[in-house]
Amino acid sequence: MIRGLAYALALAIWAGGAGACTVDLASTTAYPGSVTVDGTTQGAIARAWFDDPVTRYRHFVLGRRHEPETLRVDALGNQGLCGHALTLGADHVFEDVAPHLADLDGDGTNEVIVARSHHRLGAQLAVYRWTGTDLILAATTPYIGRSNRWLAIIGAADLDGDGAMEIAFIDRPHLARTLRIWRYADGSLTEVAAATGLTNHRIGEGHISSGIRDCDGGPELLTADTDWTRLIATRFDGPGLTARDLGPWSPQMLDAALSCS
Repeated sequence: MIRGLAYALALAIWAGGAGACTVDLASTTAYPGSVTVDGTTQGAIARAWFDDPVTRYRHFVLGRRHEPETLRVDALGNQGLCGHALTLGADHVFEDVAPHLADLDGDGTNEVIVARSHHRLGAQLAVYRWTGTDLILAATTPYIGRSNRWLAIIGAADLDGDGAMEIAFIDRPHLARTLRIWRYADGSLTEVAAATGLTNHRIGEGHISSGIRDCDGGPELLTADTDWTRLIATRFDGPGLTARDLGPWSPQMLDAALSCS
């Protein structure tokens, strides 16, 4: 049996227990596009999503007039179909398309990576960790520093092959257009590389145009150049970043490049 199917069946069994949710809360979220599934994990946190729209942060960068205040995860051993909810305080929102799932510390349990924004200080990258009973904030990058300043996550991988996981994002994709790479190790984040002239989002779009591929020779970060004319692949080798032009930018070219075709 494939792992994803086994996980779904286990959740269905869990839902039959006393007091359990009879409806999968991920199917009723206000942000259905945010439901992220890792069908390969054998550990906890196989799914995550956003919910509970609020209008207290009026940035509208993703083309919507509200942002979620709740992050939900589910894993065998917490709440089954009910999920486990983490709701931010009144000074923050989750300003992101979807959570990212990755086992950053190699313990078999996915961490949850999101962009969250403070009403005065703008966005930061945040990593949440599952303790077995609760979801806690494990590490963050500094806030950008002012309201309505944002970052768009590309993804997470061991980009330089040294055994430690890195997280990549574009800092202010409409202004600074700076690729930043942060390494997660020993429960903390450290910036290890940066390069200007790259972007992955246009104001008002509800998606992020980037990703990580590993076709041959190691992982590459795929983004657009500053004026959205070229598709750029950037590789991190530990000491620094090298970029190469893959051809004209288009969503179709990005999809083909991500699939190594």
